[in-house]
Amino acid sequence: MGFREMRRSKQAVSNEECIDMLKNEKRGVLSVIGDNGYPYGVPVNFYYDEADGKIYFHGAKEGHKLDAIKRCDKVCFTTCGGDYKKEGDWAWYVTSVIAMGRAELITDRDLTNEKLRLLGDKYFPSADETEATMQRSAARTQLIAMEIEHMTGKLVHER
Repeated sequence: MGFREMRRSKQAVSNEECIDMLKNEKRGVLSVIGDNGYPYGVPVNFYYDEADGKIYFHGAKEGHKLDAIKRCDKVCFTTCGGDYKKEGDWAWYVTSVIAMGRAELITDRDLTNEKLRLLGDKYFPSADETEATMQRSAARTQLIAMEIEHMTGKLVHER
């Protein structure tokens, strides 16, 4: 697909480590091609589904993010974390994942509810709280699925 390779491959992390981050990190930034061709990055909660290899996001049924996806389905998602320091070192080690792919607005209500439950279960302390939130807002929520076309991960030592 013509994606660039990582410039500093010695800092690369494995695909398995990337997937582990997608399963465990809590926040990321979804970037779209926004109004007038400007990049638009929005912090989001997300859920990575190992069963289909897609990343799921949610939001309102209208707004800048959805308008941009309707115009162009190419998106980029970035998450970082796993920060740690080695003993005696002042600088942090940080891992990041960048995934590029195509976004799809999900219209199937059963699929939307299934993925919203999985997303809620990642963040809420109990299934009851997920269900209560679903009852209040699922009908007003748009689910977005990202098909990953290219993904890289990197470990950097910030010094």
